[in-house]
Order: sequence, then C-alpha cells, then structure tokens
Amino acid sequence: MKKIYFLQAFLLGTIISISAQETNKKAEELKEVTIVKSKKAIEQKADRTIFDFANQPSLNSGSVLEGLKKLPGLISSDIAGMMYQGKQLDVFMDGRPLNISSNELNGFLEGMPANAIEKIEIITQPGAEFPATSGGAILNIITNRNAKNFLSATYTNSINVTNYDHLRWRVNNSVLLNAKNKYFGWQLNMGQNYRESAVWATLFKEENGAQTLITSTATDRTGRSNFLKSALTFDYKNDRLLLNYDLNHSNNGNATLTNVPGFSSQDQSDSKGWRQDAVATYQKRFTDKTKKLDFRFNFNRNLNSFIFNSTNSNFGLENSSDQKLSNLKFDYSQPIAFSEEGKLSFGSLYEVLSFQTQNRNVINLDYERKTTAGYFELQTKFNNLSFILGGRAEDYNITGKTDTNALTSFKQFRFFPNASAQYNFNKSIFFNLNYNKKITLPSTSALNPNNTTYQNQNVTTIGNPNLQPTIYDNYEVKLSAYDYAFIGYSLSSAKNQVIQRLSLNSNGGVVNTNENAPEVKVHNFNIGLPIPYMLFTKGLAETMKMNVNPDEMNFLFVYAGYQLHQLPAIETKGFWVYNLMSQLVLPSKIKFVANFSYITAKGNYYYFIANKPFNNTLDLSFSKKFLNDQLSVSINLDDVFNTNQSEFMAFNTPLLSNNKLDTRRFGFSVNYKIPTKNKLAKETPILLNNDKKEETGIIGN
Repeated sequence: MKKIYFLQAFLLGTIISISAQETNKKAEELKEVTIVKSKKAIEQKADRTIFDFANQPSLNSGSVLEGLKKLPGLISSDIAGMMYQGKQLDVFMDGRPLNISSNELNGFLEGMPANAIEKIEIITQPGAEFPATSGGAILNIITNRNAKNFLSATYTNSINVTNYDHLRWRVNNSVLLNAKNKYFGWQLNMGQNYRESAVWATLFKEENGAQTLITSTATDRTGRSNFLKSALTFDYKNDRLLLNYDLNHSNNGNATLTNVPGFSSQDQSDSKGWRQDAVATYQKRFTDKTKKLDFRFNFNRNLNSFIFNSTNSNFGLENSSDQKLSNLKFDYSQPIAFSEEGKLSFGSLYEVLSFQTQNRNVINLDYERKTTAGYFELQTKFNNLSFILGGRAEDYNITGKTDTNALTSFKQFRFFPNASAQYNFNKSIFFNLNYNKKITLPSTSALNPNNTTYQNQNVTTIGNPNLQPTIYDNYEVKLSAYDYAFIGYSLSSAKNQVIQRLSLNSNGGVVNTNENAPEVKVHNFNIGLPIPYMLFTKGLAETMKMNVNPDEMNFLFVYAGYQLHQLPAIETKGFWVYNLMSQLVLPSKIKFVANFSYITAKGNYYYFIANKPFNNTLDLSFSKKFLNDQLSVSINLDDVFNTNQSEFMAFNTPLLSNNKLDTRRFGFSVNYKIPTKNKLAKETPILLNNDKKEETGIIGN
C-alpha cells in the first residue's frame, strides 16, 4: 500500500553524482563532488504542508505570487485576500512576519521572482512559539539556500511575455553566491525583476435587470524591483552568531484610461518602496544537543510613497507611509525525562511597531503598537500517541491619532491556548486533532486612511484607522498518508473579522474600505489523493511490485475542497475548489506538468458572491536538465485558454465588479549552477536566518 500512495513520496533520498578530471598523472586526482539533496514536491507534517519551489519549474517560472496561486487549496485575490483551506494567512519570509498585507503584499510578491524561493511552508496549526497574531495560519516563504565549504554560484533567468492585446515583457535575473571557511560563512542573493502587465476593470450598478456603468478602467502597469539578501555566520565552539540584512526596492508606474458616465481621463500613478530588514541571532548550544537557547534582535523599516495625477482634471494624490518595527526575543528548549521524545519550550518577546502616514506632507495617522509576550509548550510522546500542550500570553498597548481624532485604543492582556494530539498508525500514516486560539491585529495597510491604489470621480479606496483586532478559534481534524494523500476538516470561528466592503455613498459613488464583521465562521473540507498512471496500465498488484523513482513517474494529483463562509443574519452558499496536477515524463527525460484550477460560482466569499467561476486556469510546463543536472531549462504556458477572471456581486448593494488581468503568459526559465571542484565539498546548515529548529517544526517569530 505504501507504493500506491506515491511510492515512498517525491524525490525521497539523496542523489550523489561524482565526476573526476585528471590534472596530473603523478599527483592525486582532484575530484569534483556535487551533492544534490532531493526534496519532496509536497510534504505533509502534523502542523504544516511544505511545497518545494526550487525544483518545480511549474511553480518557479514567474513571480512568487503567480507560483503561490498554483498551490492546491490556496486562494489569492483582491476580494478574498490570501486563504489556505479556509484560513486567513499571515505571510512570513524566512521565519519573520512581513507585516504588510492587501495590495501592498500583492505588489511585493509580484515583484519577487519565484526562482529566488527555496520552498513554501503553510503552517496550518501554529503552536505557542509563534506569535498569537498569526491568526488562522502562516505562509512562510523560505529563500534560504545551503552553503558549502567552497565558493559556489547559481545564476537564474526567466523571460515571459503576455499577449492579451499586445506583447508585454517580464524579465528577471538573480545570482546566488555563498562560501564557508573555518572562520565564517557568507551568502549573497541578489536580483532584479522587470514586469509589464495590464488589468481591465469595470464596476456596474445593477437594478431591475439593467446595468448602469459606474466606472471602466484599462491599466498598463510597469513594475521594477531589485532585491538583496545577505548573511554572515560565525561559529565559536558550539555557539553561532548569525547576521542577516535584506533590502528590497520597488519602482512601479501605472497608466490608466478611465471612462465614467460623461467623463473620461488618462491617469498616471507612481509608487516607490524601500524595505530593509536586519537581524542578529545568537545561538547558544550545550553538550546535550537537544537543549537550545536562542536570542534574536530584529529591526525592519518599510517606506512607501504614492503619487497620482489625472491629466484631464485637477485631481491628484500625494501620499506616503513610514513603518518601523523592532523586536527582541529569546527561545529555550530542553528534553524532558519522563516522556519518549518529550520536550519543554518557553520564550519571550517584546515588540514595538510605529506607523505614520502623510497626505501632502500632513500627518494624518500616527499609530503605535507595543506587544509583550511569553509562551510555554510541552511536547510528549507515548508509543504511537503524541501530545502538544501550550499557551501564549500577550499584552497589547495600541494607541494613535489621526489629524482630527484620537483612535480607539486597544489595551488588553490575553491568553491563547493550543493543543494537539496525533496517533501514528505507522511511520507514514497519522491522524491528528488540533485546536488553537489566535488573534489578528489590523494590518497597517488596512488602517492607512490614504488611498494608495487608484480612484476617480466615482470610486475611492480608503483605509479604516479604527479597525479592531480579530479573535480566532481554530479547530482541525486530519488523516494523512505518505505525504501526499490526506483528508481533513477545519473550522475557523472569528469575532470582529476584518472584511473588505463596497458601498454606495450619498452621491452615488462607490467607497471601497474594510470593516469589522461581528462573527464569521469558515468551514472547510478538503481531500488530496495521488494516482499513479501505472495503476491503469499495470494494475494494482504490478504497481506494488515496482520500485519507481517518483521524480520519473507519471501521476495525477487530485485536490478538492469545499468552503462555507457563515455570516450573521445572511444565508450563504459554499463553493468548491478543484486542482488537478499531472506529471508525465516524456522521452529524453523531459518532464511535462499540467496544472488545472477551478473554483465554482455562486458561492459567498465573505460579503461577495462569485457570479462566474473564479481562478479558472490551465497551466503547462516542460522542463529538462542538462550537463549532469547543472543546467535546468523550462518552458511555461500559463492560463492557456485565457479564462482566468473574476466577477463578484457585493452583498446588500447593487454593485457588480469585474476584473481581468493578462494572465495568459508564455516564457522560459534557465537555472545554471556554475561547477566548482573541491574534494571536501559538503553541505553545511542554512545560513540565512537559520535557527537550527526547522527540523522540529519551529521557525523564528
């Protein structure tokens, strides 16, 4: 049965290739040793699902956002936000919260090439060691790579075009350098991304079967971004000091042709952003390798500016924001004697966030949040049964003011428990129950009273500085087998859920903002099943006898999920999410991957109802490796039939919104690992923000 459920999983084990070159007949041969650690395409763990990006050309040919949208069970849209199996996602990068959301988050992920990503972790049951503000679940984008005891370099390039009405180009380049000697190790990852794209949007007022146009826009977008990620590591006996510095710069421009009843204009907008993140981590290690003590200091600054001008009117915007975040934390863990594989962990965090916005040099929001937190967590195991019991206490002090009024302060002390139980039928099949209580503090982008996207005479987008935190109770039951097969049900019950709303003002214009819904329940049922094609040609008995490398097998992975969003005093309907991913290994070891996604219509996404199927797309990719796997080349065709668009009705208003992006794209990607020679070549632990706890399911807060 183990072979039926994906024949021991994708890319399991380590592939070692050794090549030698004779340099001197009288001298010892200098051997080139290349160690390639094969990874599973999808890996199911008790509290998370891990997707390999680095070795999946079907995911890493475009931007990070485009790759994320292909993950089964993940929904990303301007309407529903970013959700995974019905849970709102808090986005981390290398174990640290990005502290951005909404359009700002989409822009950041669009500007980062997917081939700079190692893997994606979606932590569906974050324990007490994670901030209670993680809400329903965490999406952790890991850009880390392994360093080796010699200089190594990897170059990646991707070129894509879209052709909805004319050609638009998307190009990115990046290089990864790393090395390690007996004194220190270093790593540098840098690159650029140029992206041309377009979006067509219409908004109608629909009454008595007739539609009245409110606004119609056609926007050409140009995005330019550059990124740099650097790391230094110093080892002293068993201890380690890690220094990380990340820099992201974006420079984006939009040209919009606008039509509203009786008026048309050509509008221009420019937005610029600087994001800096610095971390210092000291890892104290003991003779007992299972005992750990980590200290970390993190400083993050995010600067943004937005300028908008309408060429046919005097209307314009000049907005900016400045966010600073700093925190200090420690984590300690040690084994416990009375339990098999038991562990006790505890730690503390102090964090300060300040956020200031300006409109034409007038400060119209001054916001400050201070958080003090402490946690404990106990893990025990008795035979085949494992337990986790933990709790996190957090004290919040949130204050601020606009240019006219003081904000509603939030000063509370709260306790957030978590518990899980898992029964292992064997090493590959387990059943688990999970519960946790979490909170989500309103993102600063949702609080920002300024418009940082687009507006015209009939449509405006504004933030809501008085949004209140959301409290979640999350429940989940899940049965998993052989990493790929699973079936589960989860319930997320939220109070004061922050939800996007469209409404009409007294002048007939549309206001797009966020507000707190008193209570929202999201039910989610999901199932995933791998089906090797050899079942249909060789039968069950023969399939079980074969020992096949999953990277070279033909299979179909089927995912289906059903979501129901329950809102107070509203009769809502659920919707189905489907994803089919097929892999075929063609002659000459060319790998062909087809990915089909489809979300049914007429379901409720909070206060919106889908009029048409959503995320309806077929993506294709062909890939092959050359030069002893040092060179990887892939060709991608996304949204082949150009069917990916969205159309939503806003609840309790006569508003109908339609959006179409130029999602059909064609292109290729190249990844070249520059060969080096060293007979001592071997992998060492990850440099970038490595806290040596990933194997136990713990990442940095």
